[in-house]
Amino acid sequence: MGPLDGIRILEVGGIGPNPFAGMLLSDMGADVIRLDREAGAGFGQSGPSDPSLRNRQTLSVDLKSDSGRALAIALAERADALIEGFRPGVMERLGLGPDALLARNPRLVYGRMTGYGQDGPMALTPGHDINYVSLSGVLGASQRLGEKPMFAINTVGDYGGGAVLMAFGVVCALLEARTSGRGQIVDAAMVDGSALLLTMVHALRAAGSWSDDPGTNVLDSGAHFYEVYVTADGGHVAVGAIEPQFYARLLELLGLPAEQLPQWDRERWPEFKERFSTLFASRPAAEWAALLEAEDVCVTVVRGPFDAHLHPHMAARGTFIELDGVRQPGPAPRFSRTPAGARPAQRDPEAALARWGVTSS
Repeated sequence: MGPLDGIRILEVGGIGPNPFAGMLLSDMGADVIRLDREAGAGFGQSGPSDPSLRNRQTLSVDLKSDSGRALAIALAERADALIEGFRPGVMERLGLGPDALLARNPRLVYGRMTGYGQDGPMALTPGHDINYVSLSGVLGASQRLGEKPMFAINTVGDYGGGAVLMAFGVVCALLEARTSGRGQIVDAAMVDGSALLLTMVHALRAAGSWSDDPGTNVLDSGAHFYEVYVTADGGHVAVGAIEPQFYARLLELLGLPAEQLPQWDRERWPEFKERFSTLFASRPAAEWAALLEAEDVCVTVVRGPFDAHLHPHMAARGTFIELDGVRQPGPAPRFSRTPAGARPAQRDPEAALARWGVTSS
């Protein structure tokens, strides 16, 4: 029984961030029913074993039909929250917009996730993660000096700035509804959310500690002590020795004289980076891991998404789990008294509807 046990959430279609938000909420114990044109369509489109569909029942429903719309309305009347990820106006055209559903269920929290938001000049414009993070400033900040920006797959816009903040917004609105007795609309725009994730960069710039030139700052690959280096075997190590005590210990373990590499001599950062590059290229990744990972130096070997589970720390914490033969990240965060959980996608639509007091006919 997770912390959201007893909460009913209706998830309406979509790929990518909307099912991920549904997964986050169902991991926390919410009873989530998902409506989609295809019963096995998640963000990976890989069928019922898709990790994004775990914990909940997907119902194959044509929302353009009278029967499909009637089922959606019946579920929304019994739901605490609804989440959807269509462009503005789509749910209204289906007769399932917030005005229509809040009239039937005044306590309903109506979560809407889009790229550009419910209003503004680009509200109806199609896009993807790369477009949202480019508009919000994230992509422009993610580049090395003299190189083009590099996006972090689709983790920042779709998932961090979109799905996670959608889930957070829905839970906030659910808490408020307990006091007011009234639901409301949650407008979760990925341009807003990804911009929010840059708050620290704006704070550093306001303090005079961040240059407008990408690739020259501590956190954007400008510094030699916050960088990724190639190892002798073609692997990589990630160095994040920002604090002076960690930097000093790193130099000690690397056998480098501290007086020759003053940490905050920015003019010499490119020179120091060359020295680090040469040194890290002299030994394989496993040797660097053995020497540095357990030390107070903030250095780790870079692992891929499909071998991260092999690291002893990740294995000890059980960060990755296996469901339906698919290894995947387990629920997060963790709770001491009401732990979250992950189960395979439900495969009994009638039972899911019965829990909500709804029949399919």
